Amino acid sequence: MNDHAAHANSFGPAADIYERGRPGYPADALDWLLPPGDPRVLDLGAGTGKLTRQIRDRGLAVTAVDPSHGMLAELNRVVPGVPTLAGTAEDIPLPPASADVVLVAQAWHWVDPARAVPEIARILAPGGRLGLIWNLRDETVPWVSRLGDIMGHSDQERDTSVGAPFGPAEMAHFRWSQTMGLERLLDVVASRSRIILMPADERAALLSEVRKLVATHPDLVGRTEFEMPYVTECVRASLPA
Repeated sequence: MNDHAAHANSFGPAADIYERGRPGYPADALDWLLPPGDPRVLDLGAGTGKLTRQIRDRGLAVTAVDPSHGMLAELNRVVPGVPTLAGTAEDIPLPPASADVVLVAQAWHWVDPARAVPEIARILAPGGRLGLIWNLRDETVPWVSRLGDIMGHSDQERDTSVGAPFGPAEMAHFRWSQTMGLERLLDVVASRSRIILMPADERAALLSEVRKLVATHPDLVGRTEFEMPYVTECVRASLPA
């Protein structure tokens, strides 16, 4: 298995950590990504359903697809009743024109766009929309920048291109924050694929550095709760009607 595949397949055994650590998405970002009306939504690369539950809570029909059975099992536990299917962006187990919107949250960097884009277009109805979304830590904040030094800055490395047969892509950014404490922050860090795959002693040492950061950084010392700032980046593109 190559490094990319190993990272992509690492989440299943750590699905509970992923569920505890990863944030949801701001409502205004979903307002921008979703078309008006009652579109049929596919959450592609759904993971434990962080985005799935927000779509469901809007009263929309949503199907979740993910390659990891471990992630889908956790999704079925926390978001019961939503249809789930094992599949990938390159091989989606749905018939043609079966969705109006495909949303890919925090997962486009695991995709082969040359194969995934035509496959997504296949299962979208005419005029259908593809939306990409990432939560990026706001590293203009000093303590968050130091956190990136410890855990890696990979959140900043992503390909936002879509291409034909979709029309021009639009991009938007939404700033928000999430209140958390040390244990939640440790889950945020531990849910990263690179850290999941570390030897146990290296992972323990890295998490110890995170504890030290919270205990000593002037912006965090003495606090039981603090704000994690995010910039949510969104891209949307549509098929011809």
